[in-house]
Amino acid sequence: MLACSAEHRSVCTVSAIAFLLLSFTLFSTTSAACSNGNCQVLEACSAATDCGTGLYCGNCPALGKTQPFCVRGQATIPTSIVNGLPFNKYTWVVTHNSFSIVDAPPLPGVQRLTFYNQEDTVTNQLRNGVRGLMLDMYDFDNDIWLCHSFRGQCFNFTAFQPAINTLKEVEAFLNDNPTEIVTIIIEDYVHTPKGLTMLFTNAGLDKYWFPVSKMPTKGEDWPTVTQMVQDNHRLLVFTSVASKEAEEGVAYQWKYMVENEAGDPGVVKGSCPNRKESKRLNSRSASLFFQNYFPTYPVQSDACKEHSNPLAAMVGTCYKAAGNLMPNFVAVNFYMRSDGGGVFDVVDRMNGPTLCGCSTVTACQAGAPFGSCKNVTVPNTSPVTNTAGSFTGSVQFSSSASTVLSPSCLILFLFCFSLMKFLL
Repeated sequence: MLACSAEHRSVCTVSAIAFLLLSFTLFSTTSAACSNGNCQVLEACSAATDCGTGLYCGNCPALGKTQPFCVRGQATIPTSIVNGLPFNKYTWVVTHNSFSIVDAPPLPGVQRLTFYNQEDTVTNQLRNGVRGLMLDMYDFDNDIWLCHSFRGQCFNFTAFQPAINTLKEVEAFLNDNPTEIVTIIIEDYVHTPKGLTMLFTNAGLDKYWFPVSKMPTKGEDWPTVTQMVQDNHRLLVFTSVASKEAEEGVAYQWKYMVENEAGDPGVVKGSCPNRKESKRLNSRSASLFFQNYFPTYPVQSDACKEHSNPLAAMVGTCYKAAGNLMPNFVAVNFYMRSDGGGVFDVVDRMNGPTLCGCSTVTACQAGAPFGSCKNVTVPNTSPVTNTAGSFTGSVQFSSSASTVLSPSCLILFLFCFSLMKFLL
């Protein structure tokens, strides 16, 4: 178990990255069968009710793991263990295209033609510990819509729903959870004057808005999470359009954070280039670090493999590329899919070294000196023997998460999508 003193935090964090890679490999191996109702992560299951709280009964055929076992479906909220630190010291799970949900109903009479990135509602994402939402907003149908589109234009076959619907889900969550903080990253194609301001006000979110005037611009620490909660500044909103900051008071994303390249360039082993709009990752003029980790073309069945060792390795790569700075946000597709602990376990291991000097945040002890760590056991690694079960479980998706695109179907889909972009 890793433990460090406050004066050796840098060395501690570097060592913790190595520990993350090693222990995640061990953690990702499936364990032996257990009794119904008491199954923990990696233990065999035959029904949803076999798995404990925050787990579901799944598998990972992409890694050859077809026998069902319990998989994490919920994040550890780091502020519930270590509170009172600046906001930029924490790491949070983010969903890429949070609104692009499998089986979301299309517009009447229209066949939707676009990609899907998530499997459950935004409300459920937030309940499961997601604290960052990536939303693409467009002018469409005399309103502002969430749309997974191209060339800055929303079409009826790429539209999902009016953005206010999702923002009202966020408002309800913040109202029901008065100590939680949510970040929204907008890919912004809204040209309506004051459109974003009116949208967030109409959704009832203006009362939670973190003001741009209080955001650090020279790499300084953010206010503590305690202060943000006390001030009710619990919603951070960033836009991809620089002019919106002066026009509407919406923070320009790359003024306050650095970001690695999204899509396929962001998942290349051993490489973590900065996005072209972003400053270099090792720049210290921005105090937030946003790490993208998802392929350009999302495939549900591959996500469990992506969220195993490759994710842990890429965290280490990006940490080094940023000059030993831990990412504050990790954005993924199909966030609950993994071969065991997945995104949730990796983020626990990112928060631990930064917040308390331990290998994982679950080893932190509230109020204890930096480096005072509890013993946390790694699950047994014997093979699963049970062959029954299903992917859905106590952590429910909006529909069956077993629905995936076959390779031939995906190729046809990509061809059609590319053809539409060419024609339009």
